[in-house]
Amino acid sequence: MASTKLLLVFTILAFLHATLGATLSRGPQAGPQPVGVCYGTFATNQPSAQEAVSLMKSSGIRRMRLYGPDHNALQALRNTGIEVVLGVPNNELQSVASSQGNADQWIQANVKNYQDVNFRYIVVGNGVTPYKFTGTPEYTPFLFQAMQNIRNSLSSSAQFNHIQVTTAVDQSTVLGGETNFPPSQGVFNEQFLQFFDPVLRFLVNNKAPLLVNLHPYESYLHNKGDIPLNLRKGATALEDLRLQYVIFQRRNPLVQDGPLAYTNHFDSMVDSMYWALEKAGASSLDVIASEIGWPTVGGGFATNNEIAATHNNNLIKHVCNRGTPKRPQKYIETYIFELFDEDKREAGKTYGIFNNNKQAKYQINFQSQ
Repeated sequence: MASTKLLLVFTILAFLHATLGATLSRGPQAGPQPVGVCYGTFATNQPSAQEAVSLMKSSGIRRMRLYGPDHNALQALRNTGIEVVLGVPNNELQSVASSQGNADQWIQANVKNYQDVNFRYIVVGNGVTPYKFTGTPEYTPFLFQAMQNIRNSLSSSAQFNHIQVTTAVDQSTVLGGETNFPPSQGVFNEQFLQFFDPVLRFLVNNKAPLLVNLHPYESYLHNKGDIPLNLRKGATALEDLRLQYVIFQRRNPLVQDGPLAYTNHFDSMVDSMYWALEKAGASSLDVIASEIGWPTVGGGFATNNEIAATHNNNLIKHVCNRGTPKRPQKYIETYIFELFDEDKREAGKTYGIFNNNKQAKYQINFQSQ
């Protein structure tokens, strides 16, 4: 009898542990979030996936975004505890959307076969829009059904049902107007929203966040209006107000949007998405900064190790200590772009925080999170 009671106690404790673990891994929490790193491999002479994962562990990086099912990386991530954001690449959307069986096979091969990898989200598609200039309109007919099929595949297993299914969009592409400034003017392009509305409903119904790729350097480089153009008036060789606004070097507000005051561009970009979601009837959604960084080399201005270090270290401090003016209590889950340079990219080649010899380009602190 005593052994039976003891077995019952252990069974209950095991159930509570499993339930709590699943609960804690379900999407964004209200408190500070550890900052993750994007890991792309469109490059030559990068360290191996095993070396990359070891480097992440030794650097205190606890989350990784994979753009597709890199099996070498997934193998290296086993039993590490690192939380993994795994992408379904755009070129696989049609197959996954075409049948539930294909989606089941994808999940079996890339998730269920790695039961000891700590998956956080499955991100179906990256930057899919109906616009020809983005190179992704061919994928728009498949995005929603692919998300639904992946969700069905995960829901069929109690062990994987907690993994949330979402997608990633580019903030500068999906918002309407030329500037989306100030943030309260943020609104989705009408053509994009017509295509994307079912996806928003899917996210709302499943209580999943929306991943948003942010490109502050591009806004700065190309003098886009989402960084106030009037700040150029104060720019001198010693004080570039626009740059200070983008790399978190101002404590006093430089932008006033009604009652909301902004000291940095990151908050403005995120809040413009919150405003757009609100206007689209999806105010319950959380925003995740799924891609944001700063180049160290390039043909434009302000590309060096010092400025990249300032941006990324200040970004980490910022998101670990506060939310945005619109949602001050909602800490923004963030992924820095990226672990290593990707020399095969057409753009964004030098955003890596580590060189291929695994030495940091500059000092960056993930350990204090």
